[in-house]
Amino acid sequence: MSGATRRSALGLLLGTPLLSACAGVQQSLSQFSNPFSSSSPPPAQPAGPPQQGTTAGTGGVKVAVILPLSAAGNAGLAAQSMRNAAEMALAEFQNPNIQLLIKDDNGSPQGAQAGAQQAVDEGAEIILGPLFAQSVPAVAQVARTRGISVIAFSTDSSIAGRGVYLLSFLPESDVNRIIEYSASIGKRSVAVLVPDNAYGNVVEAAVKAAVPRRGGRIVAFEKYGADRATPARSVAQQLGSADALFIADDGDAVVAVADAMTAAGANLRNIQLLGTGLWDSPRVYASPNLQGGLYAAPDPAGFRAFSGRYRTKYGAEPIRTATLAYDAVALVAALARTQGTTRFSSDVLTNPSGFAGIDGLFRFRADGTNERGLAVMKVTTGGGVAVAGSPKSFGA
Repeated sequence: MSGATRRSALGLLLGTPLLSACAGVQQSLSQFSNPFSSSSPPPAQPAGPPQQGTTAGTGGVKVAVILPLSAAGNAGLAAQSMRNAAEMALAEFQNPNIQLLIKDDNGSPQGAQAGAQQAVDEGAEIILGPLFAQSVPAVAQVARTRGISVIAFSTDSSIAGRGVYLLSFLPESDVNRIIEYSASIGKRSVAVLVPDNAYGNVVEAAVKAAVPRRGGRIVAFEKYGADRATPARSVAQQLGSADALFIADDGDAVVAVADAMTAAGANLRNIQLLGTGLWDSPRVYASPNLQGGLYAAPDPAGFRAFSGRYRTKYGAEPIRTATLAYDAVALVAALARTQGTTRFSSDVLTNPSGFAGIDGLFRFRADGTNERGLAVMKVTTGGGVAVAGSPKSFGA
């Protein structure tokens, strides 16, 4: 194992440096990272009988990993990629004292609960997974009876809570970072367009809290459904009092909204465009109307390095959220080594200094949600270019 590989696997230790960059191809952040995006896996449907549980590693600390391995379609493919990443983290961590108890939840809450019960009966001290929001409460019910924590991969903040932590890309982090940055460059009068769906509802709450917190004001706000033209026209008429326009949606929809704004007479070159990590899309980069727009996302260097190692090991591309499984395993391995008998307690998991993973800094909040240290990226025809790097530490 090379020194660089050891450093990447050990990067979850408190206060250690982030992963260094190497060549690789970045996939879109929106792929599998947002449950409301068309590019994320749909709720899993069982494809057949669940796979038998397997183990990886021989350490003394047992860790459950629950994924929809036998689910149909994209869900099963995502689960396999995340399983590979989990085993890769175990292989790259130097002498880990953990053993992974890998359970297939068969794409259902019932399967997830059964897998969790089997794992805790086998001595699991913490549960990583499941992937889908509807399965998390079933797993949490089992975990709470044993007084152990869950680190789940869902992006639905409503299912976070006492002892249930989400290691995922939450829309709230994107919103907070981009609004913070835009305020720092003097953009405090914000017009907002969000989709009329579950993702839009989450973003709406986040942006309405973030803008005034940074001393700004929302000068126009509209939601859109299939009809984008009417809300776009309404906001376009109010842009004279705004110095920033925030549009939160995935690549195809953002391009369509920007085109509708232009058709309504808005000159988008005269206003600072703002977005979320879902803007990390070839469609956005190719759009003339979105050039110069800013969005928050993890620094792509970490994923490029991870992807290169994954391709070498498995001969395939990882899905974007494979890093979550890698970071979860590396985190528990680091805590098992350094934190003694309190290794997975709430006090340890919610350390305000946080942890350094593939996608940069992250920390768990007491309410089970997370905060990420994100970069600010600029839309160019050649892709996203960082204009503000990820923070090296969390502020007080």
